[in-house]
Amino acid sequence: MMPGRGGGTIIGTSRGGHDTIKIVDSIQDRGINQVYIIGGDGTQKGACVIYEEIKRRGLKVAVAGIPKTIDNDIPVIDKSFGFDTAVEEAQRAINAAHVEAESIENGVGVVKLMGRYSGFIAMHATLANRDVDCCLIPESPFYLEGAGGLFEYIGKRLKENGHVVIVMAEGAGQDLLSESMRSMDQHDASGNKQLQDVGLWMSEKIKDHFTRLKMVINLKYIDPTYMIRAIKSNASDNVYCTLLAQSTVHGAMAGYTGFIAGPVNGRHAYIPFHRVTETQNMVVITDRMWARLLSSTNQPSFLSSNDVIEDKREEEQPTQLLDGDNCLGNNLVSKEAESTLL
Repeated sequence: MMPGRGGGTIIGTSRGGHDTIKIVDSIQDRGINQVYIIGGDGTQKGACVIYEEIKRRGLKVAVAGIPKTIDNDIPVIDKSFGFDTAVEEAQRAINAAHVEAESIENGVGVVKLMGRYSGFIAMHATLANRDVDCCLIPESPFYLEGAGGLFEYIGKRLKENGHVVIVMAEGAGQDLLSESMRSMDQHDASGNKQLQDVGLWMSEKIKDHFTRLKMVINLKYIDPTYMIRAIKSNASDNVYCTLLAQSTVHGAMAGYTGFIAGPVNGRHAYIPFHRVTETQNMVVITDRMWARLLSSTNQPSFLSSNDVIEDKREEEQPTQLLDGDNCLGNNLVSKEAESTLL
């Protein structure tokens, strides 16, 4: 998305591998001394490789990353640009699903949103819309059949309200897909696993379940996946992009390299590449935001005690993202950036 204009990108976009040697050769041949690389976690991993090659050659070239993904799955920073716009646009799809479901007896609205491994868009879109009855994300396991399962909850909501609205992240429930439907061994050009359309699969499963119960439901499935990102950015993202661009250029002009820029606890900081490429930002289901969502939708957690214990263990692991060696005042600065003043 282009701030201040329509959706899209002026410089174009790509997906897939790259030849690091050819890229750095081109940078060197053209006498470029600043390189700005815009993209998500995969792009920033590539930026880190380019930075290492430039460093190995001893070139005086600043390499700066600009984190861009509507999924908000880049760690350390408060959020990535495009996230607010995506959550806002997702409201239109959810509202449409609610209108369709509410307008007919036993109406079921299913909305699938982006979120391959992180369910931030689905979670925040649900919290921003009080008409959602259930939110399913990759980080929170769930099951379909039996007591406390998803189907039982859907049936309960239909009896109570006459309709139900479900919001799903695209990565939710992938473990429930049969082996014949999953494409776990297939990857796209960037190395990401190709996921099946869990929204379509879930819609069919819901229909089949209530057909067996001889209960007539009317299900509408809405997939606004690319519609929520191929739009004009909102005012919040416009301001954020301006600050992010200025912060990144200031860092490169000051001689720092091997960093991405982004807000950390409200302050714009310079973060070493390896700090944002070694992990992913994911929803913590034992955190308050997920508890707020459960309170908003009144859905069960669908968790066993073992799931909760395992998530707490992951949450309690010591973090190496913020440490004394990389803190200068209120900003995070990489050791490489600190010592590599061009």
